[in-house]
Amino acid sequence: MTRKILVVDDEPSISMLIEFNLKLAGFDVQCVADGEAVFRVLPSFRPDVLVLDLMLPKMNGLEVCRRLREEGNMVPVVMLTALQELPDRIAGLDNGADDYMTKPFSPQELISRIRAILRRTTALPALQADETLVHGGLAVKPEQREATLDGQPVDLTPKEFELLLFLIKHRGKVLSRQQLLQGVWDYHFLGDTRIVDVHISHLRDKIEANPRNPEYIVTVRNVGYKLSDAADKQAASNG
Repeated sequence: MTRKILVVDDEPSISMLIEFNLKLAGFDVQCVADGEAVFRVLPSFRPDVLVLDLMLPKMNGLEVCRRLREEGNMVPVVMLTALQELPDRIAGLDNGADDYMTKPFSPQELISRIRAILRRTTALPALQADETLVHGGLAVKPEQREATLDGQPVDLTPKEFELLLFLIKHRGKVLSRQQLLQGVWDYHFLGDTRIVDVHISHLRDKIEANPRNPEYIVTVRNVGYKLSDAADKQAASNG
């Protein structure tokens, strides 16, 4: 099945460049030039990935991304921006983007990132259909893509779920940011590890009683993160 990519950029030269290369790579591509147009074409086109420029007329990329997530649409988003400042890039992640690239960029790198996203979103975990991974009060069902904390559902974005699943599969192990980029984002090249930090922060907000003093996802200074075994020990002592 041909994968569909919706490109949203108001610069015709950029849209044409992206469209040409994506079609050459075998994707079905549709382009629109403003943020409001996204919501007009979504019902009929149903893209697998959205390539979304930050600076758009009528509705900017952050507003588009925020509205998508508020409406429960979890289509993966790659944000394009000409802004080099870190806070601008983080803002895209904070509003639900899965990845970002700064202009100018290599079309081939964009294609690689899109393919990485598609691999992660379509790959089936090598687990029994009814298997549940438990860690302390956390329970993760990979097949159902569901997570609970102390029996209550946790509302996670697709990328947050994949990150939690990867951490729980490697519980107790220290994982570098680059390992997380490879394991969760499927980046087998040097990527911006700030993406990891932002998603870890979002995940902590949802599963930690005190995100500033986390019980589950702990920081290992100058290395990365690990899912602490302290939560399992606490659960055992409570039982």
